[in-house]
Amino acid sequence: MRIIKKLDIFILKGYLQLFAGTFFICLFIFLMQFVWKYVDDLVGKGLTWDILAKFIWYCSLTLIPLSVPLAVLLASLITFGNFGERFELLAMKASGIPLVRILMPVLIFALLVCTGSFYFQNAISPEANKQLYTLLWSMRQKSPELDIPEGIFYSEIPGYNLYVEHKDTETGMLYGVMIYSNTESYEDTQIVIADSGRLQSTADKMHLKLTLYDGERFKNMDNQSGAMLKANIPYMRESFVEEVDYIAFNSEFNLWDANLFAGNAQAKNLTEIYRSIDSLRSRTDSIGHSIYENSKRSYLARSLAPGRKDSAQLVKEAAEIAPFDSLFAQLRDDQKSSAWKNALSRSETMKAECEFRSSCYTTEMNTQLRRHLMESQKKYTLSLSCLLFFFIGAPLGAIIRKGGLGIPVVVSVIFFIFYYIINVAGENNAKVGAWDAYFGEWLSSMVLLPIGGWLTYKANSDSVVFNIEGYKRFFMKLLGLRISRKLSRKEVIIYDPDYPKCYKEIEQLIEDSKAYSASHNLLMMPSYWHIFFHYQEDTTVRGISERLENLIDELHNSKYSYIIALLNMIPYIIPDAHTRPFRDAKTNKWAGIILPVGLFFWLRIWRFQLRLSRDLDKLQEVGEVLMKKIKAIEDI
Repeated sequence: MRIIKKLDIFILKGYLQLFAGTFFICLFIFLMQFVWKYVDDLVGKGLTWDILAKFIWYCSLTLIPLSVPLAVLLASLITFGNFGERFELLAMKASGIPLVRILMPVLIFALLVCTGSFYFQNAISPEANKQLYTLLWSMRQKSPELDIPEGIFYSEIPGYNLYVEHKDTETGMLYGVMIYSNTESYEDTQIVIADSGRLQSTADKMHLKLTLYDGERFKNMDNQSGAMLKANIPYMRESFVEEVDYIAFNSEFNLWDANLFAGNAQAKNLTEIYRSIDSLRSRTDSIGHSIYENSKRSYLARSLAPGRKDSAQLVKEAAEIAPFDSLFAQLRDDQKSSAWKNALSRSETMKAECEFRSSCYTTEMNTQLRRHLMESQKKYTLSLSCLLFFFIGAPLGAIIRKGGLGIPVVVSVIFFIFYYIINVAGENNAKVGAWDAYFGEWLSSMVLLPIGGWLTYKANSDSVVFNIEGYKRFFMKLLGLRISRKLSRKEVIIYDPDYPKCYKEIEQLIEDSKAYSASHNLLMMPSYWHIFFHYQEDTTVRGISERLENLIDELHNSKYSYIIALLNMIPYIIPDAHTRPFRDAKTNKWAGIILPVGLFFWLRIWRFQLRLSRDLDKLQEVGEVLMKKIKAIEDI
């Protein structure tokens, strides 16, 4: 018995071609978005083609894990949409093949893609990320005059801290320039304020030419180490109209050592990440324990008996020697208040110092720990998303039954944006510590899993969950909107309607509708009690509605277009809309007890009652015209 059948080859052949095409399309889109993000680091810096090629190559490698899930979703949706549109999926089901069996070859391929994505992220992506960050950092160091931001201090030029209020990107002029320079030592700090300036690289790319206009220079004249502690410090103030400074800076492109970014979580595989997590946790715990012990020794020992190390034993001995409660009770009110304030001040000081030490020593390590935890889980979630998107795309294509690049692309983009928003929200909350790292990374997968399961179940049961007409009827019925008939003349008529029988049926319907309108004053307000607490089924209207629909089905076989036109003018008679809001008696009673809800449904039922009166009048009017037409047909 053959394991791989011709049907499997047929399905895989159609799927793999689309997968390859959609993968490169998705990769190109993500690549263009990534390049546009860093376009300022690329344009105008004189980078050679080999550097740009390396940048594009490493960008592509890092974006492959993100492109694969979208490619799986889009290819699955288009493939099974094509099968449904060409009725090939219907032929497979008609042959007795269940949908699960039809999906099996693509499911196996999706599992292989999921495994391959995990291997790629663990083995290749870390090195690609490391090389990409190295290239980006190296490119930012080339021609720094192009990278000076507005409104913040720029410190990438050694020995200079440069602030620019406004920058003209076309002319390269800098306005509102402030420079802090300490090229030799901290005591040799100079402050330069200029109205405008320009920063350019020299021809040999070994220096930066800084030209300043209309400014002042302030320089410390006392180079002694204690100058900053003196009350009066002599300084030099120099005004200038134009001044040119040359700053030693190699503007050539120099590739930095890739090991500089080896500590980044994205540049590590799982083994290295777990090793770093253990190291970070150990260091965080040891620092936290050290801060706690130092604080306990410092404050308790200083408060009770300086020089004693065992603070716990010290507190125990002090409590035995001096009963604090009895001593405190003997104090005067002003002494008690002073003691409380003193204790509160010491505790607040201790708390502030502990928080300061914690923020200084553990905040950065906690941030690194969270990023390593997130990166370890991201390798799993991003790989699993390939499988989850398959269980969304394949059933969705079987339900929609539309192929090509129209509806499938729109649906795929909507689902991927939905996934991306949830994923980014989870990652951002996990980065700042608002959410647990595991929950933040797995949130998107937890949301996609039930959606994929529900769509697979609906597709397997041949559900019309995306039937627009069905949703349109549901909402029109929910909102009480009128549904119009849209009958058309049949191309092939097997038998003609029995016109004499139809004539008598129309005549009887007209008499019954007149009798009902006469016996029920439909223009009056309905009884609140009867609607919610004493419901009685209106069998007369139900009988009129059923007989009317049977009559219309019979006359729909007519070959005369004017008969079909008259049938479209007959309204739908809804039998229960004017009697009660819900079918369940308990629900009706609870709706009646809750007065605002009951009042809403009472007004709604009155509206349906008035509409029923108009529908019965319309039925009588159209029915009389229809009888005349049928009478003419019988005479012919």
